[in-house]
Amino acid sequence: VQLQASGGGSVQTGDSLRLSCTASGRTISRYAMGWFRQAPGKEREFVAAISGGGNSTYYGNSVKGRFTISRDNAKNTVYLQMNSLKPEDTAVYFCAARLSIVATTTTEYHYWGQGTQVTVSS
Repeated sequence: VQLQASGGGSVQTGDSLRLSCTASGRTISRYAMGWFRQAPGKEREFVAAISGGGNSTYYGNSVKGRFTISRDNAKNTVYLQMNSLKPEDTAVYFCAARLSIVATTTTEYHYWGQGTQVTVSS
């Protein structure tokens, strides 16, 4: 599975962005999908994950209530809607896939996209 993340950019505090992760090579309906982020000098952090059918979602504590993960299996795409952005959300955002149940740690994901930069200024 090849993953391509897009939609990052530079925004102001309180703005919104929607990230997309489009998969190729395989249909992802049986894959759990996750979003992670990594800020300079920090470890990669779990942001959100969604089950293959989209029935189950999980969020990191720092984004609960502000971010929403969703998927369109017909388009082989997963989305991350980010609202009320804060400067501490600044990071490179990565999408990831695993052929199993949803997970929240980096080591449990087998496939990774290249990342898209999100910068939030105050």
